[in-house]
Amino acid sequence: MNQDIINRGQTKFIMAIDSIKQMSSWWEHNQDVIGLAMVGRSNVGKSTLINALFGNKVAKTSKTPGRTQKINIFTFELHDSDKKYYLFDLPGYGHAEVSKTMKKNWEQLMTCFFQGLNGKTVLFNIQDARHPNQKSDQGFYSYINTTNFEIFLIFNKIDKLKKQKERAALNKLKPQLYQEFKSVKQIFFVSAEKKTETHLLEESLKNFIYGKEMLEIEDED
Repeated sequence: MNQDIINRGQTKFIMAIDSIKQMSSWWEHNQDVIGLAMVGRSNVGKSTLINALFGNKVAKTSKTPGRTQKINIFTFELHDSDKKYYLFDLPGYGHAEVSKTMKKNWEQLMTCFFQGLNGKTVLFNIQDARHPNQKSDQGFYSYINTTNFEIFLIFNKIDKLKKQKERAALNKLKPQLYQEFKSVKQIFFVSAEKKTETHLLEESLKNFIYGKEMLEIEDED
């Protein structure tokens, strides 16, 4: 069954990081972690998706989008493995009302995070299916160096697209996005609230993780 991939009862909060010094120190001691990082524009349903995948109330939803400027780190397990993997819940980008100081802090912290990110961590970029590929999304892809990791592009709130032509238009956008963003390896249409197609994310995450572990074994040989 779908719930058999991620062990929702074993997701544990580790720490919240809000400074470059903390982030640098964490990477120094955790260079080979395997897992995923989740990021998207403010108010795209990132916290709801995290809770759908990893268990209720794992991520706290904020009443003030764009105000949370911390990187929250969790460990999680897969049902058929006793290993610990890592979930990075990154602060949202593109919120217009944040101050220049908050924006600068976000950029510095994110720079440190992505510089330390290894090829064993997949990035889940969540976008709103009703408003795909916004300028802030494009700016994010321009901002980060995507050569060291893979990106799964997730269009959330697919249930909000009531008309078939809206869904068809979003589907037609896929080739353009693959062409524009070379680091995007897979694209998903989901509803975190309804848990529609979220099992496909779990399956792809599992395949990514086990693929990286197989590479580790081959490298040891």
